Amino acid sequence: MYQQIFELHAQLLKALAHPKRLEILQLIREKSLTVSDIQTMLDLPQCNVSQHLQILRESKVVSISKKGKQIFYKIADRKFIKACDLIREILISQNKNNHLADELTLKMTDLVPLTTDPVCGMRLSPKTASFARKHDGQNYYFCASGCLKEFTNNINKYTNE
Repeated sequence: MYQQIFELHAQLLKALAHPKRLEILQLIREKSLTVSDIQTMLDLPQCNVSQHLQILRESKVVSISKKGKQIFYKIADRKFIKACDLIREILISQNKNNHLADELTLKMTDLVPLTTDPVCGMRLSPKTASFARKHDGQNYYFCASGCLKEFTNNINKYTNE
């Protein structure tokens, strides 16, 4: 019986053990999104996003709701968000003397004011941001790697330079 419990635990952790799937969880942390929304924000092909979402769905990490023809993905249980936040706190402790600690700490403690991803317009806080970038003394926060990439490639468009 204990072996089955450990196997279930391992299967769930395996579903979470991919950077893009963790990024998806950050994206849908506060609101439901469609595959195309997630695809745009992650800058991944639609088929890859769908595969990641299928794995998360099979593991009951995400659930869906339908509005017309659109399918929206959301976190199935808010405890997954708490678990991700706890893991981030562990990473902060483990990386105290590393440059990553500053980035991780900033996102965990600097909860207000709310800001907007300059690329997609998603409202987020430094805590919920997946990425941050400082440019000319100003901090910019991003919901996902695709938005950070777009910002970096077209920085003048988003900073009025």
